Amino acid sequence: MTLDLTQLKTGQKGIIVEIQGGTGLINRLESMGIRAGKNVTKISAQLWKGPQTIKLDNLQIAIGFRMARKILLKIEK
Repeated sequence: MTLDLTQLKTGQKGIIVEIQGGTGLINRLESMGIRAGKNVTKISAQLWKGPQTIKLDNLQIAIGFRMARKILLKIEK
């Protein structure tokens, strides 16, 4: 099952499959270590389209809602 990062529930894990966007967005996310094939755990989300916090390797990263909608994940079961 493929979902975007905003659709994940807190504590849910997934593998990044694709980042939909232009080269600017892809380069910005890759500079933070967010790229296809990485395992991600959603830590928290703010209400009303606020930032999404994820755990990637040993880092916690907050990503804006619009950016998070462009990160597609395959859900681990």
